[in-house]
Amino acid sequence: MVEEKLHIPVMLHEVIDYLALAPGQIIVDATIGTGGHSLEILKKITPGGRLIGIDRDEDSLAICRQRLSEFSGSCEFVHANFVDLDQVLEKLGIEKIDGIVFDLGISTYQLKDVERGFSFQQEGPLDMRLDKSSYISAYDLVNNLNENEISHMLWSFGQERWHNRIAHLLVEERRNQPISTTSQLADLVMRAIPYRYRRGYYRIHPATRTFQAVRIAVNRELEILESAVKKAVAILKKKAKICVISFHSLEDRVIKHTFRALKAEGSVDIITAKPMTPAPSEVAANPSSRSSKFRVAERI
Repeated sequence: MVEEKLHIPVMLHEVIDYLALAPGQIIVDATIGTGGHSLEILKKITPGGRLIGIDRDEDSLAICRQRLSEFSGSCEFVHANFVDLDQVLEKLGIEKIDGIVFDLGISTYQLKDVERGFSFQQEGPLDMRLDKSSYISAYDLVNNLNENEISHMLWSFGQERWHNRIAHLLVEERRNQPISTTSQLADLVMRAIPYRYRRGYYRIHPATRTFQAVRIAVNRELEILESAVKKAVAILKKKAKICVISFHSLEDRVIKHTFRALKAEGSVDIITAKPMTPAPSEVAANPSSRSSKFRVAERI
């Protein structure tokens, strides 16, 4: 059933309010996923409106098409990387848009799919590709980067305190056999971290930061984010807004600095001086929202 695979949209009411939606508008959901935000957006922009939904994950797009089938005449679903949104819109003959939303990170649906290899909580292949047609997987990085490269990746993309120890043990272990599953990698991380820190230092599972770092590297998530935001702002109409939901400090830092740079050059006004966070009631209802931060800028 589609309902079992749906991802609960984070900060939905805030997104809808800040986009200031009206019938007839053209809105881009740059990370449409299973369509949680887009479903509510479509209710506000129809009749006459048009939603462009972009995602790297074809499985999510298939679910989204089914979920939004009643609005099929008002939707365009595009399998693409959001960094290419300018090319996507050019092919669709769209020059300017009335708003755009980015919901970064991965969905609950993707985490629960063991074959995707995103979660350390279940046994699965070490994959982590958002786009399954991509060439490089987590397996490739973990088994081919050298010790210094792995250490750098874990620190740069995961801010993992024990990056050197994890990288060293990983390289030692793979001499015996490849690291091919999520449980192998998670177990290795646990063994690399000094015992006394495995519970006290981490408020989260000790493998969380390592898995985050590898996933970000596989999908080039931070590398493409600044460029995508700048392209999005360039195609916004005056007074139109860009809404971005991030889930860790590295993403939020990129958004903050990119918004500031765009403000300095006179392209946007920053609407949220500090990032908004979900209300306690939302966190209680949807614990996965707890780390989210929401920033908005308006095209000048």
